[in-house]
Amino acid sequence: MLTKVYGSAVQGIHATTITIEVNVFPGARYSIVGLPDNAVKESQQRIESALRESGFRIPGKKIIINMAPADIRKEGSAYDLPLAIGILLSTEQIESKLDLNKIMFMGELSLDGSLVPLKGALPMSIQALKENYDAIILPSQNAREAAVVNNLKVFGVDNIQQVIDYVKGDKELSPTIVDTRAEFYAHLNSFPHDFKEVKGQNNVKRAIEIAAAGGHNIIMIGPPGAGKTMLAKRIPGILPPLSLVESLETTKIHSVAGLLNRNSSLITQRPFRNPHHTISDVALVGGGTYPQPGEISLAHNGVLFLDELPEFKRTVLEVMRQPLEDRQITISRAKFNVNYPASCMLISSMNPCPCGYYNHPEKECMCAPGVVQRYLSKISGPLLDRIDIHIEVVPVSFDEISNTTVAESSEAVRLRVEKARLIQTNRFSKFEDIHCNAQMTPKLISEHCKIDEEGSSILKKAMEKLGLSARAYDRILKVSRTIADMENSENINACHLAEAINYRSLDREAWGA
Repeated sequence: MLTKVYGSAVQGIHATTITIEVNVFPGARYSIVGLPDNAVKESQQRIESALRESGFRIPGKKIIINMAPADIRKEGSAYDLPLAIGILLSTEQIESKLDLNKIMFMGELSLDGSLVPLKGALPMSIQALKENYDAIILPSQNAREAAVVNNLKVFGVDNIQQVIDYVKGDKELSPTIVDTRAEFYAHLNSFPHDFKEVKGQNNVKRAIEIAAAGGHNIIMIGPPGAGKTMLAKRIPGILPPLSLVESLETTKIHSVAGLLNRNSSLITQRPFRNPHHTISDVALVGGGTYPQPGEISLAHNGVLFLDELPEFKRTVLEVMRQPLEDRQITISRAKFNVNYPASCMLISSMNPCPCGYYNHPEKECMCAPGVVQRYLSKISGPLLDRIDIHIEVVPVSFDEISNTTVAESSEAVRLRVEKARLIQTNRFSKFEDIHCNAQMTPKLISEHCKIDEEGSSILKKAMEKLGLSARAYDRILKVSRTIADMENSENINACHLAEAINYRSLDREAWGA
C-alpha cells in the first residue's frame, strides 16, 4: 500500500516541504532513497525500537521509502516521526481518520518512543503555512517556537503513541497557542546592563551613541581595564527595539542553529555575540560539511563584539571583509548555495600594544621599538577601512570612579538614537533592505550626503594628510550624515564632518610610531 506523509527540510534559514512516500512489497529489504544522509539511513533502528515500545513493529517485508524531491539532501534525524507514521500506514497497522495531505510531521525518536527536540521548527512552520497546511506535529519542546506562526495549528507531542492515537482518531491533541504580539512586547525593553553604571568616558559614549544611531561599525582602542568590554556590553540597550519582522528573522536564524531555549518562542532583544579569539573562520562566518550559520549571522540585527581584535587569526578577520560590506553570507557547495543574512554592528576592541600600556598617562609601555606598529598591523588596512569609527579609550581617573553622580541611563540615550533612526527610516522608506545610514549605497551617499565648499575643503585636507582611501571617504560621509541626523540638521555642516574625521584615529600614520 502506497502512503504519503509530509515533512520539511531546512536549507539556510528557509524550509522546503519533503514528501515521504512509503510502499510495501513481498520480500525482506528496508531501503531509503532520495539523497538521505547517514542519520536518516540509521532511522530504521530508532523507528523499530520506538514502534516495539508502542506495541507495533516493522514487518518482515520489502519496504521502499522515497524522500522527494530527490535532488535535495535530507540531513539529520528529525525525519524519524514521519517515516514511522508512513510505515505504520503503509503496512496497514493503523488507519488514518485524518486528511494527512494537510498535516506535516517532524521529530526525532528515542528508542523508548519519546520525541527529541529538533532544529529549525520556526522555518518549518512558516513554510507549512505558506503551502496551506492545516497543522504541524512536532516535539513539545519546539511547540512554542513554531506556534509563533499564526493561522497554523501546532501540536506539541511527547511521544509517538500520542501521534498514533491522533492519526487513528482515538484522541484529540490540544494546539499550542502563542500570542505573538504579547510575547514580542513582554521583554522588549529589559536589559541586564545600563550606561548609567559606566563612570566617565563621555567621549567614548558619544562615539558609541553615533555608531548606534547610524548602525556603524566601531573599534575601541585602549589599555586593559579602561572599560572597553563594559561599554560594548551596554550597546544593545541603546539600540532601537527590534521590529516584529526583525524578531522573526533573528529567531529563524537561532532556530536553525538550534540555539533557542526549550519552550521559548520569539527573540525579542537584539543579539549580542561575543566569540573568543580562538574561533575558526568557518565558525565565524558559517559553513561546514552541513552548513550552519556562523557568529556573524547569529548577530544579525544585533551586535557582534570581537574583543582583543589583533589576537584573532588573520584568516578569520579577513573573511569578514565581504560580509561587512554585503551584509550577507553565501556558502557555496558543488550542488547548492546557502545564503545567511549578516547585517550586524561590528563592535571591536583592542589594546594599543602587546603589553597594553602604550600611550598610557601613568604606566610606561614595555614594548620594544617597532612592536606597537607590528601589533597594529595584525589588523589589515582593508578591514580597518570597513570600520567607520575609531575611538581611543583612556583610563578613568579616581575622581570619576568615586563620583556618586548617576550617569545618563541607556533609556535616555536610546530615545535619542530612536529619533535619529526614525529620520533614516523615513529617508529610506522606498528601499526594502536599507534602514540606516551605514547601509547606504554610493548612489544614496551622493544623494543624501552633499557637503558645502567649506566641508569639501576640510575633507580634502583630511584625505591628503591621513592618506584615506575612497572607502574611508564614504565612511566619513556616512558618519557625518548620522551626526547631522542626531542634531536634526538637514545639511551636513563642517562641524559634523570634523567630528567624523576625528573618528579615524587608526588611519593616522603617526599613530603608534
